[in-house]
Amino acid sequence: MKRILSPLCLLFSMACFAQEPLYTAKDLTPENMFSSNIEGPNFDKAGNLYVVNFIKDGVIGKINSTSGKGEIFVVLPDTSIANSIQFNSKGNMYLADFKGHNVLEVAMPSKKVSVYVHSSKFNQPNDLCINKKDQLFASDPNWQNQTGQIWRIDPGGKMVLAAGDMGTTNGIELSPNEKILYVNESVQRKIWKFDVDTKGNISNKTLFAEFPDHGFDGMKCDKAGNLYVTRYGKGSIAVLSPAGELIREIQMKGKSTSNLVFGGKDGKTVFVTLQDRKCMETFRVEIPGKKF
Repeated sequence: MKRILSPLCLLFSMACFAQEPLYTAKDLTPENMFSSNIEGPNFDKAGNLYVVNFIKDGVIGKINSTSGKGEIFVVLPDTSIANSIQFNSKGNMYLADFKGHNVLEVAMPSKKVSVYVHSSKFNQPNDLCINKKDQLFASDPNWQNQTGQIWRIDPGGKMVLAAGDMGTTNGIELSPNEKILYVNESVQRKIWKFDVDTKGNISNKTLFAEFPDHGFDGMKCDKAGNLYVTRYGKGSIAVLSPAGELIREIQMKGKSTSNLVFGGKDGKTVFVTLQDRKCMETFRVEIPGKKF
């Protein structure tokens, strides 16, 4: 006897065949929606997407992660320009302000902006990552001298120099178990890993990977510990295994890939900021981000 599918079953079958292809870039937002300093995408616990330098420098945008539409969330005071976004366990937002030599705090939901840390010892706070104890780790490059350092910022704003004598430190990320800290050097094209102890101290600096060309920018880990690295200038995302082996390289539409974050309901959509196109692109992956 010939079986006839119900309309509901037919729609389900069609949806299964129409799944979005993996590792294929597509646009989320229109070009020129951000300034050329578009960076630091991140999600809060409620699943809201925030990106720095929306419309112009110094503006934090709140972006619809499905439609790509954006709105102004907060305008930073003075001449501050943010480069990275992180959230602590209480939901407050932290911003690496490379222009003002600050790490800024945005209290939620009041949107009140204050200086969490300011220091003349900062070069240009660039990228941030945060652990479950609310300790921030900040990359701090000196682009002119092609040197850099790493800071740990404990709750309350106490600064600790975690590592000095480095190249142009840029992307920074913790492994899913928070026992490894990854830091890349853009000019030197090297990625280093450090052991992290229970107090947040780092040690045992070891070369994790290096590339012969193009620069690096932001990095994020998936749930399996694979490291996704933006290859600035090449327009790709390199995926490295926990052993430092190149698994694949995902080509984006733009060339100046500046940062990325995992999101979506299942954590399997990667949101990428492109500074040459001044927009965001996305692609789907098999393994969700480490926070999912």
